[in-house]
Amino acid sequence: MKSVELYRTLIVDDENLIRQGIKHYINWEKEGFQVIGEASNGQEALELIERTNPHIILTDIVMPIMDGEELTRIVKAKYPHIQIIILSSFAEFDYVRSTFQHGVVDYILKPKLDAEGLLKVLKTAVSKIPVSQKSIKNKDCSISVTYLMDRLLSGYQDTSDPNLISEVFPHSTFYLLAVDFPTKGDEYFKDKLISVFNDQLKDAVHYSFHGEPHVIVFLININDKELIKVLDLSKQLANSENEACFAISKGFNDFYEVGNVYKNEIKPMLNYRFYFPEENVLYQETMPTEAVKIPSFNLDWFTNEFKHERFEIVFDYLQKYITEFLTFFTTDVFEYKSFHENIIFTITVLLNNMGYDVNELENEKFKYFNSIDEAGSAGEVVELMHQFLSEVKKAIHEKNHHSSKSNMKMMLEYIQNHYAEPLTLTDVANHFHFNPTYLSSYFASNNREGFNEYLNKVRIEEATKLLIHDTMPIAEISGMSKMFVGE
Repeated sequence: MKSVELYRTLIVDDENLIRQGIKHYINWEKEGFQVIGEASNGQEALELIERTNPHIILTDIVMPIMDGEELTRIVKAKYPHIQIIILSSFAEFDYVRSTFQHGVVDYILKPKLDAEGLLKVLKTAVSKIPVSQKSIKNKDCSISVTYLMDRLLSGYQDTSDPNLISEVFPHSTFYLLAVDFPTKGDEYFKDKLISVFNDQLKDAVHYSFHGEPHVIVFLININDKELIKVLDLSKQLANSENEACFAISKGFNDFYEVGNVYKNEIKPMLNYRFYFPEENVLYQETMPTEAVKIPSFNLDWFTNEFKHERFEIVFDYLQKYITEFLTFFTTDVFEYKSFHENIIFTITVLLNNMGYDVNELENEKFKYFNSIDEAGSAGEVVELMHQFLSEVKKAIHEKNHHSSKSNMKMMLEYIQNHYAEPLTLTDVANHFHFNPTYLSSYFASNNREGFNEYLNKVRIEEATKLLIHDTMPIAEISGMSKMFVGE
């Protein structure tokens, strides 16, 4: 049966959510279309046009680097046969109108975008494609394979075009090889790996796609006996690029399992590397068994103890939990980071509600959030938490130190005002709601003299002042002094 030519369509929008929504609005192949790529701005789109030769471009109008208006002008000047459909919001209509001067097919208002409207405009675009362009066959089936992989990775159970798969992949076994490169661009690794594969895996068939941020993944179709070469090449490249990590799946025989293998094998291995950054070659067959899930953090208890200022207990509990959490390497990285960010937020709010000076912590809070989000390893997150808790303890110490000085000052003033009365340690303790035994220790540790010693000193000093400045008879002052000091 003669295959049907699909109209190749490129989607250009700086919002990933919009691009994904458009891709899943309609069954593209069933309707006679094929999404052969997506770009986040006009400049990326121009690069893709060279490689994919689309029939139709769906483009947003407002984008960074190069907007839809400039993209339209360039494309229509260089590729007049390509049909362009504009995506727009209501506020941009005047801006959109200028693109019609360059020959766009139509525009779609984003707020009203639906499957029926999209399909109608796409068919209008097809009617305007020159006949000569409709008959051109795309001999490079890599576009179709890449599109199929994209759908499988998005969770679709796509089994279309089995003949294409058997023609493209001659070997029985597939592997996924993911490369995590935190500091270098993906094109650097992509070009280098393609060169190495072509040179040293001459019989292998390989295609690449982007995974998580900083990750590029290769689907490799080879014979089983060739796996050792892939492992050796990965080790060689890892040694030369010591910041990169290579993760290799087990072999699988069904191309349509690529999405499941990526989700269930590759992503957990890359997750593992977050906890053990020194590991730079990971192979699914040799991965450690899954760890037991970490017990829940008792936030209610932690909050209650914190409010009662039992800081030594809560910080000891938190430190032990953070240390234990570090060993549960199957925890999702997002979950791991979110826990630490939530603790920072909770402690900051609690301290503020308790009257502590947290201005500096509030200012630094978002710096900690950003640093945790960008952390490349669990060890970096733990170090950030240590820094934060050090700042917290400093804020607590400063308030407690100030509070101690304030309490001491009030007690000294009370003694100064009541020294002539039959004053005792218990009297002062009751007045300030202290335990007498605790007050005795507290007074001695925050003052140069103990309570009785200080009280007697005040009384003697006051008697001395009377002798110097008062006309009262010495015998009377002497009697008062004896009464003051209890003689």
